[in-house]
Amino acid sequence: MSADPHSAAQAAVPPDDVQPDDIQPDDIRSGGCLCGAVRYEAKAPLRAVVACHCLQCRKTSGHFAAMTSVPLERFVLTRDDGLAWFRSSEKAERGFCRLCGSNLFWKPAGEGRISITAGTLDGPTGLCIERHIYCDYAGDYYAIAEAVPQLPEH
Repeated sequence: MSADPHSAAQAAVPPDDVQPDDIQPDDIRSGGCLCGAVRYEAKAPLRAVVACHCLQCRKTSGHFAAMTSVPLERFVLTRDDGLAWFRSSEKAERGFCRLCGSNLFWKPAGEGRISITAGTLDGPTGLCIERHIYCDYAGDYYAIAEAVPQLPEH
């Protein structure tokens, strides 16, 4: 019998018994990549999710990027064996797992914050999409149907 190809990813995720209403403003939120080679913790509160439809976010995510954010002083890498950074522009760099390919972070140059791909957080997040940005660059194969602001630029 062969090993379950999903077992490594499942081992990196805690049980889903945490409900969004149980999340407190000063809770430590954890997350990581699919294979577990990159893990992080972020102290709440986390910013509401911003969905970015710019070309770079579309290329790195395969769709659009849904990101939350925290100040760097409330963020810590607990495992970075697989972490690699790519300078995608003069304005920012992107962190991803070089082993499994997970898109994890967006860090603007000269700012004291890091954006975290919302889908990499463990368990329920209690977060919601607050707005969509760079909507003029959205792919032609989907419609943005959410009842939140949709901005043509940042």
